[in-house]
Amino acid sequence: MKQISTDKAPAAIGPYSQAIKSGNMLFCSGQIPVDPETGIIPDGVKAQAEQALTNVKNLIAAAGSSIENVIKTTVFIKDMNDFAVINEIYAKYFTEPFPARSCVEVARLPKDVLLEVEAIVEL
Repeated sequence: MKQISTDKAPAAIGPYSQAIKSGNMLFCSGQIPVDPETGIIPDGVKAQAEQALTNVKNLIAAAGSSIENVIKTTVFIKDMNDFAVINEIYAKYFTEPFPARSCVEVARLPKDVLLEVEAIVEL
């Protein structure tokens, strides 16, 4: 196992790694929509989806790979009514064949953000 970290995604706020490389796989911890340079969380679900997915993309790049190699994502959202809006932003980051995905509504997320995205990547 090898720990992967970057200052282009939010630092871990607990006892976990931003990502772990194991063999030819990368397991990315959930990325919340915090701008890693400013610490600011943007307003609104569209802006938060953009920031969270940018953080995922940057973390994958730090491992020497690209978002095109994502095979599975999990999206945690605060309100299932935001599903269509999140899909619209998600489709800007992923192309066919789209990664497998789970999307679940949760009661609360760190820093009270509106979504969190984790990814599994084949390197």
